[in-house]
Order: sequence, then C-alpha cells, then structure tokens
Amino acid sequence: MKRIVGIGANVCDILLTIPHYPKEDTKIGATAISRCGGGPCATSLATAARLGANCAYIGVLTDDSAGIFLMEDLKKYEVETSLVEFQPGYTSFSSYICLSEETATRTCVYHRGTLPPLQLSEKQKEAVRHSDILMIDGNELPAALEAAKLAKDSGTRVLYDAGGLYEGVGDLLPYVDILIPSEEFALGFSGEKTAETAAKKLFASFSPDIVVITQGKKGGILYDGKDVVAYPAFPVTAMDTNGSGDVFHGAFAYAITAGLDFFEAAVFSSAVSAIKCTKIGARAAVPTRKEVIQFLKERGYDEFEENMD
Repeated sequence: MKRIVGIGANVCDILLTIPHYPKEDTKIGATAISRCGGGPCATSLATAARLGANCAYIGVLTDDSAGIFLMEDLKKYEVETSLVEFQPGYTSFSSYICLSEETATRTCVYHRGTLPPLQLSEKQKEAVRHSDILMIDGNELPAALEAAKLAKDSGTRVLYDAGGLYEGVGDLLPYVDILIPSEEFALGFSGEKTAETAAKKLFASFSPDIVVITQGKKGGILYDGKDVVAYPAFPVTAMDTNGSGDVFHGAFAYAITAGLDFFEAAVFSSAVSAIKCTKIGARAAVPTRKEVIQFLKERGYDEFEENMD
C-alpha cells in the first residue's frame, strides 16, 4: 500500500447548526451542536485513510481537552499518530463554525492556540523521504518547507492544498508537484482575473506536474502545460459544506496513489466532496470508496471501479 504523510493544520471544530445567521447583538438557539476534527491537512489525511490509503500525520498536539480529542480522532479514522509530537501545557487550534440551515453556508471563528511550531525530528524526516506523497496546506510553514525540500530530493511527490494566502507560502511553490489552489488563492496570488489565466501563470512560474483550481459549485479546471480541462461538480442537497475542500484534497491524494490520472482523480475527488456535503461533519461525512464508485456510476461514470487498483 502506498504511503501519504501530511504536515499542517489539525483543528478542533465545534459545529453549531442554526436556523439562520443572527443579527448583531441578538441571541439564537442552535438546533444541533457537535465536536469534530478539522483543519485542511488532518482532514485530508482522514479522508485518504477512509478511502483506503496508508496515512500518517506529522505535527504537534497538546494535553488540553481539544488536543486529546484530536489525537483520538486521528486514531478513529486510522491515521497513524506515531509521528505526532505531544507537548503538554499548551492550548489547541480550535474553531467555532455556524452552519446556517437557511442558506446551507458556514461561518467560522477560529483561534490558533499556543502550540509551539513543529520542528522536524529525524524520524519525521525519514517518514517524508520514504512516503509517496507529502501533503501540506501552508500551516507549519518552516517545517512544511523543510519537508518539501526533503521530498523533492527523495522522489516523494508534494501535494499543496493552497487555500489561504498566508505570508511566505510562495516559498513552498517551487517544490510542489501537485498544486491544488482554491480559485480565490489562484487569482489573489497570480494577480490574474480568470482561473484559466491564473492556472497558466502558476504553471509557468513554478513548473508543477499539474495545477488543479477548485471552483466550488462550478467544479474546477486542470492545467498540465498543454490543455485547460474542466472537471464537473456534482449537485447535491448540502447540509454542511465545511471541510469540503479539505476532503477534495485528501481524495485526490488517494486517487493518485490508486492509479488514476489527474482528470480522473479530479472527478473522483469532486464526487467524494459532494457526498461529504450531504452530511454534518468534515471527517464523519466522508464516504467509503465503494459509496463513491456507486455515486459515480449513477451519474454515468462507469470506469472508476476497473481503473482503480
């Protein structure tokens, strides 16, 4: 089985389902409340593991209630935790997310906590060198950059979930093989006005193997240096869109290790993300590989079962 490791955000999410967003300085009752694991990198790894990949998280956690929950949540989704550095006495990265039933949208308030930055141990470096894919999300930037350089030297492919325009993330881009930015990131970073021109500029500037720009309900586009190709979104009745992009990235990493080409991986990942949105929770709503293949068959995509090893 091929190996995926990740460095980036691992967040304790408190989900508040509300009828609609309240006006300022008022109160509103929640119809449901739950706690779940979030954060781009950790959720991507949980997704890939759920689909069948061998995954491990490289990061720092602490002993507050959120940190203990996050460690157990990784184990729950069969993400290996032997590469986690556990440091007591800090506060965890946490967020409160309001899910509006009226608009099927989400609003997030987060606090990064007080955890010290990740400093890669020799064991963690070896894990990067001997993996097939390193997933990064722009968080833990110095460690992610060091790991990306190690990956480049050892043949490990780097997949970058480029969602936030954090300071210094441009330093990562020369080491990325699979660049998957949101449309917002692609336009903001490139200064271009369309996704197509942004994809071409990012490819010309940094020479990844592929640029995949995600465009939410519109699906997205791929650019390999020759052709711009659109991939579809799959309309569903959404209950919770939070984490849908993270799920897409994890599914894409899994799909590549399972033998799909880039376009097939994008279609597969779009289906995984759509199914996730029909249920509450970023990780709890991730479907199995069998469920994804059936979902795609029902929409006229019959080739995935035979194309995936």
